[in-house]
Amino acid sequence: MIELLGLTLLRPWWLLGLPLAIAIAFVAVKRSGGVGDWRRAVDAHLLDAIARRGGVVAGKGRGALVAATVSALIALALVGPAVERSDASSFRNLDTMIVLLDLSRSVAESPEFRDAKLAALSAAEAAGTRQVAVIAFAGDAYLVAPPTTDRKGLETTLFALDGQTIPDAGSAPARALGLARKTLKDAGVVGGDVVLISDGGGIDDGARGEARGLASDGQSLSTLYVTPKTATDAPPGPRQAGRPELEALATIGGGATAGVETPEAVNERLGRNVAERLGPGAFSSLVWYDYGRWLLALAAVPALLLFRRGG
Repeated sequence: MIELLGLTLLRPWWLLGLPLAIAIAFVAVKRSGGVGDWRRAVDAHLLDAIARRGGVVAGKGRGALVAATVSALIALALVGPAVERSDASSFRNLDTMIVLLDLSRSVAESPEFRDAKLAALSAAEAAGTRQVAVIAFAGDAYLVAPPTTDRKGLETTLFALDGQTIPDAGSAPARALGLARKTLKDAGVVGGDVVLISDGGGIDDGARGEARGLASDGQSLSTLYVTPKTATDAPPGPRQAGRPELEALATIGGGATAGVETPEAVNERLGRNVAERLGPGAFSSLVWYDYGRWLLALAAVPALLLFRRGG
């Protein structure tokens, strides 16, 4: 999709049909001038005799011009010039967002734990009118807030979470990602976002497999890094262990990545409108108003001229 003159072109590759239509029109008009292909079908001396008697009228190529105009209008219709429907945001079940908050000990005792909660809340705010759910995880994962538009309720839930919320020790992001994927499937979401807030602990082949599964389902996975407790006093040097794993996970999931102190890159992605998130897929008619149908109707008007007799 591309933006042009206030319209979104859903299928811009059909723009290639316009120069093709112009080229065909040029060739057709050139060939249809005079008597055209009649010289191939009729012996030259016979055609000249008919012409002397006034039985041959040279063509002007109007039919070719009309056909080219019809072709150009059809190509424009297939381009899909569209605008977003005003009620697109009402289809909330199409693009729910889920926040996965790591409550393992290394995160819950980190000085950035409050920043992690604030980042989760800012992600919910960036989601606009979309429904947002919260999954908390450590050694296991639990849905602590089902999909809702109640931001105040989410804020209360988020700031009530701490290191004692999850009784299972450890860090199992694969379980959280699996639960998020199941929640989105059960809700029938077709273009949702998942945001994993963690220190990168516990990321394994299972987590990477769930990230691939989310991407194949049409969902997007973004990550926000929390500096763990054990790394806060480390000397300056290479990036902390766990952050590269989170960034790689976001790459697999087709999302963005950032730290909890500067989550702008992730929030920018979450703030895209519903039309941008769902794109020109099976549900595009719910999001876009495509003017292509009217261009097809317009193309039918000159097309009728091709059927008149004597042209």
